[in-house]
Amino acid sequence: MATIDTKSQILKDAGYVYSFDREVYFNRGDKKVFSLEFVEDHSEAELQRYLNERRQGSEWRFYFNSPPSEAVKHELQGVLE
Repeated sequence: MATIDTKSQILKDAGYVYSFDREVYFNRGDKKVFSLEFVEDHSEAELQRYLNERRQGSEWRFYFNSPPSEAVKHELQGVLE
């Protein structure tokens, strides 16, 4: 089973940065945000599949175990843009 260190390295190699304050990995270019909990709960293969997904439009894509509220999305977007 993959460790969080291995998964973190996959994200770092893909250009993602970890925010300790918000416990998320994000990539401004890809406009994707992965919660730490989501990364821990999904396999390396699943994580790679999500990294390879193409985004539709210019909206941020959030990968959380439970969908974040609109307020959380708005706050993260404001901080990350």
